[in-house]
Amino acid sequence: MAVLSASGLARTFTTPRGPVEAVRGIDLTVERGEILGFLGPNGAGKTTTLRMLTTLLTPTGGTATVAGCDLVRDPAGVRRASGYVAQSGGVDPNISLREELVTQARLYRLGKAEAASRAEELAADLGLTELLDRKTATLSGGQRRRLDLAMGLTHRPQVLFLDEPTTGLDPGSRADLWDLVRRIRTEHGTTVFLTTHYLDEADALADRLVIVDQGVVVAEGTPDALKRTHAGSAAASLQDAFLAITGRSAAAGDQTPVAV
Repeated sequence: MAVLSASGLARTFTTPRGPVEAVRGIDLTVERGEILGFLGPNGAGKTTTLRMLTTLLTPTGGTATVAGCDLVRDPAGVRRASGYVAQSGGVDPNISLREELVTQARLYRLGKAEAASRAEELAADLGLTELLDRKTATLSGGQRRRLDLAMGLTHRPQVLFLDEPTTGLDPGSRADLWDLVRRIRTEHGTTVFLTTHYLDEADALADRLVIVDQGVVVAEGTPDALKRTHAGSAAASLQDAFLAITGRSAAAGDQTPVAV
């Protein structure tokens, strides 16, 4: 059963040089409990699509629903059903983890006692209990990303959007975060919508991949299916398949004419 669907989702920006079609018509569905990898070269429209699906940008065309809530007609419903972990995070370095989690819970209108209880629950679930009374400025990169995840899960969302969740982390912290994402899906049935430039990450985590380029979907399927179809073998690397599909690398440094 689809928990997220989009049809012809589009966004055009007005610039001094004229209109720029950052997203030209995205069609996709994400099943309940699925981990979807949303991939593409820089400028392909990934970030713009993600920002539309999380109500941070209004589409200029097409339709989409998240957990049955229409993106345009019921953005508050979409936000209630969604958790969003941005690439850069957004914690206050001068307060403790406990304060950060309780504040997040209060913003979602949990009562004081319930917010305090939810902070304890999330900390236990994500291995942060011993850090609860430390200031967030003292956290390592991996600990901070776990806090970001905890904040995104405060209201028990049906869909968790992760934007480049392991950028800047060391290999051990990346592996730990992968395990956390798998556990969140397995234990809570949470649907995960993942964008990443690390193709090994997408290969390891995602049940299915959607690859976009120049604002449209150009390929989709399981990692093994895409490797067989576009690189000749399931034993090939996802990088080989990605290059065959887009003609470009997924590396962050690659730029395209529609880099929005």
